[in-house]
Formats: sequence, structure tokens, C-alpha cells
Amino acid sequence: MSNKNDKKGRVNVVYSTNPDFRYEYDEENETETLAPEKQNLRVTLDSKQRKGKTVTLVQGFVGTEDDLKELAKLLKNKCGVGGSVKDGEIIIQGELKEKILAILRDNKYRAK
Repeated sequence: MSNKNDKKGRVNVVYSTNPDFRYEYDEENETETLAPEKQNLRVTLDSKQRKGKTVTLVQGFVGTEDDLKELAKLLKNKCGVGGSVKDGEIIIQGELKEKILAILRDNKYRAK
């Protein structure tokens, strides 16, 4: 009898009479975080679908979700505003493009 939890995450589930058969599992590989000098971040202003409110977006971060959240926390604390992380981008409330660029450059990130 097989364990019900064993079926989760299987790729191409088949039945086999081979006793040495191994299932292939879908592995989520998180990309390693690049060094700040190698990051190529883009800082833009956006107000679409935000009820007219302007936000500052930081896009292009390559790395783990935890490191992205850590960078977002740093930016929010330095700017004294709220924000969030969604779909691999940092959303900071308000028009703070120049201030965020300065903070990123002080922390040795390449940002445009």
C-alpha cells in the first residue's frame, strides 16, 4: 500500500510492475541570490490600477523570496512608508524613486 502523501508532487505518475521504479518528483529550485553588485534593478513609478495612488516599483531582483523580502523591509524602514512584495517585485507606497535609488546605491546595488 502506498502512502497518500507520497503521491503529492509526482511528475508523470504511472503504474509500474518494476520493483526498482522511482517516481520523478517536481523539485522547486530557488535561484541563488546574486551579489548586490551583480543585481540589475529597475526603479519605476506606477499608478495604474491603484486608484490614482502612485507607488514606486523595484523590479529585476534575482534571488530567493526571503532575500527579496529582506530588501523590501530595508527600503520600507529607510523611507518610513509601507509596501509589499508581490510577483517578484517590491512595491513601496509613494513617489520615492530618487530616495530608493540612493538607498540601493548606498547598499552597493546596481539600479537604474
